[in-house]
Amino acid sequence: MGWAAAMTHDPELVQEIRDREWFHTIDLGDGLVTRGNPPSELLSAPKAIPEVRGQSVLDIGAWDGKYSFEAERAGARRVVALDHFVWRLNPAKLQAYYEACEREGRLPDPDMVGAAFLEVDTVPLKRGFDLAHAYLDSHVEAVVDDFMTMDLNTLGTFDIVFYFGVLYHMINPLGALQRLRSVTGKVAVIETAAVLIPGYPDTSLVEFYAGKERNGDYTNWFAPTEAALHGMCRAAGFGRVETRAARIRPRPPSTAAWRRIVGREGPLSPSNHRLVVHAFP
Repeated sequence: MGWAAAMTHDPELVQEIRDREWFHTIDLGDGLVTRGNPPSELLSAPKAIPEVRGQSVLDIGAWDGKYSFEAERAGARRVVALDHFVWRLNPAKLQAYYEACEREGRLPDPDMVGAAFLEVDTVPLKRGFDLAHAYLDSHVEAVVDDFMTMDLNTLGTFDIVFYFGVLYHMINPLGALQRLRSVTGKVAVIETAAVLIPGYPDTSLVEFYAGKERNGDYTNWFAPTEAALHGMCRAAGFGRVETRAARIRPRPPSTAAWRRIVGREGPLSPSNHRLVVHAFP
């Protein structure tokens, strides 16, 4: 049976779910699947997400709530979905600002991007979460607030904290990891953009993006090597860090042959990839 196979649903609710463009692909049961991005191969890996049964879970940057709802389905005793940037964002105003910056030949102001285009009294992009929540008759708790500025005492600590697709959007990544450590009871699961620099597999390096060099997105600020990510987590107060999944572009069979193909004699360019690490207090 699906999540909600025994329930009778409002046809208008079902139709809105079918018609909507989603960020997450969520299998809601009864053959109803949201029209979102393909599921993450990394987060679907066997060891990427720990056992949540009986645990408290905080999902930071929940968006449509896929992983919040999956944690609830897997038996978590409490799940809190936290977001503010996505839920409050006015995309049209932000895009207009980007276009104005490009016409004027300047980079967007990070403070403007982070706060100026967020609605104060409404949550226009929380609709997907709310639809899935209603369809599933979910008990996931929604918190609309900025993880980087809110009083973390109001959250408390959680056994397991999800931090998926968030870290590389942070202007102050070390500060973000310190705050993440303060709400983590057992393990923080961090999925993030990363970088592989051939010839430097164990070196702590970070690639910085002043503009939209990474995937055409002005909110992507940096990508660490695996060693740098581990080191940043340790510096933020985590005692142990383990890589649980990685998606890396295939390495060429011969470095020398590859250099001849691309006409380069120096080091190879960094390759974009992604990592999932578990950070333990």
